[in-house]
Amino acid sequence: MNIQSKVKESIAQNRDHYTRILQDWVRDVTLSGQEYEHQQKVCELYKSIDLTTDFWEVDYQSICEHRLFNSPRQDFHGSPNVVGTWKGEGGGRSLILNGHVDVVPEGDHDQWDDHPYSGNIIDGCLFGRGVTDMKGGNLASFIAVKTLKDLGIRLKGDVILQSVIEEEAGGAGTLAALERGYLADAAIIPEPTEQIIFPRQQGSRWFRLKVAGIQAHGGTRYEGVSALEKSVTVIEAVQRLEKERNERLNDPLYKNVPIPLPINLGRIEGGDWPSSVPDEVVLEGRLGVGPAETVENAEQEFEAAMAALGEVDSWFKDHPVIVEWFGACWQPGGIDLENPLFQMLTNSFEAVHKQMPKVKASPWGTDGGLMTQYGIPSLVFGPGITRLAHHPNEHIRLDDVFSVAEIMALTIVDWCELSVE
Repeated sequence: MNIQSKVKESIAQNRDHYTRILQDWVRDVTLSGQEYEHQQKVCELYKSIDLTTDFWEVDYQSICEHRLFNSPRQDFHGSPNVVGTWKGEGGGRSLILNGHVDVVPEGDHDQWDDHPYSGNIIDGCLFGRGVTDMKGGNLASFIAVKTLKDLGIRLKGDVILQSVIEEEAGGAGTLAALERGYLADAAIIPEPTEQIIFPRQQGSRWFRLKVAGIQAHGGTRYEGVSALEKSVTVIEAVQRLEKERNERLNDPLYKNVPIPLPINLGRIEGGDWPSSVPDEVVLEGRLGVGPAETVENAEQEFEAAMAALGEVDSWFKDHPVIVEWFGACWQPGGIDLENPLFQMLTNSFEAVHKQMPKVKASPWGTDGGLMTQYGIPSLVFGPGITRLAHHPNEHIRLDDVFSVAEIMALTIVDWCELSVE
């Protein structure tokens, strides 16, 4: 019996056990700041398969000044990271399997057919907040490693399982793991891609625009300058910039994405009285950052577009739009298609599914962008359903979890190499 057959058989034999683990994980409410008990369980699982395990709370002071740090929190008490290392016997490539445990709020419970953390199984799908984004992917990583260890596989290279916090708010958990020295030759991020391989991922940056006006009585509004009306010019400039940035993007992996690098305006606030001309309007949004550019370069281009508004409307020469960068920032990232990990994952997918995988670019960011900043080529591949991330009735197809676990196990063997045939 070859390795693939052994892996498939082992996963099938333990399927019910793994399903119960995922149900238990989903029933853990792991909103930001509430991850401790869940991470204790993960830590014990890592120890149960003899991984060298590290369990620590992120020290805010040690990373808050880092150029890649982004988080609304100033204290990570109660939010530990867990890393489990399967040490290889030497001479092989190392691999990180990185997944986050923090979930977004469940929203209006009335929009859910069942309790948001039910863990119930209906028609082969397991339901609950965080199961697709991304506890199902985390479990697939664990199953892959456990299966190989159960089979007595010995590897040359290290495998590093990372269960981290704070991905949904900018990646402080992964940044802390990287700064702690958990590095590797490559990484797989099992975010919800529906088994589509994402070799590249978009980054993003939150921005705030302050548009000035002159207040006046609404009855003599011609005595003032409406910041709201001037905001229309600003919005049009943002739309032009979005169009320009996307027209020059030449990446076939984005060919079926209508707007590969969106600039989204998500919030507007201004004025304080219906009968007054508003003297300030604040716009907030998200700037998409391409895999081939840096966040800094994207920021500079955006700022230049706002500075050029004076050429469109002389008002902005003396009253320039104020640009502020705040809140979340996800780094762009990816892996070269010539990297052997991409080909190995492709081959493993084909071996399991008897067909070639779909390959696209990610429309959103992951902690893989941080890996890229540390020189770790990263790709995104997981079992979750992309459109259900952050949605009511979030669920995952259990068959997909186990298929991804099998694919990941085969990829680990190829990438890290067998120590003994």
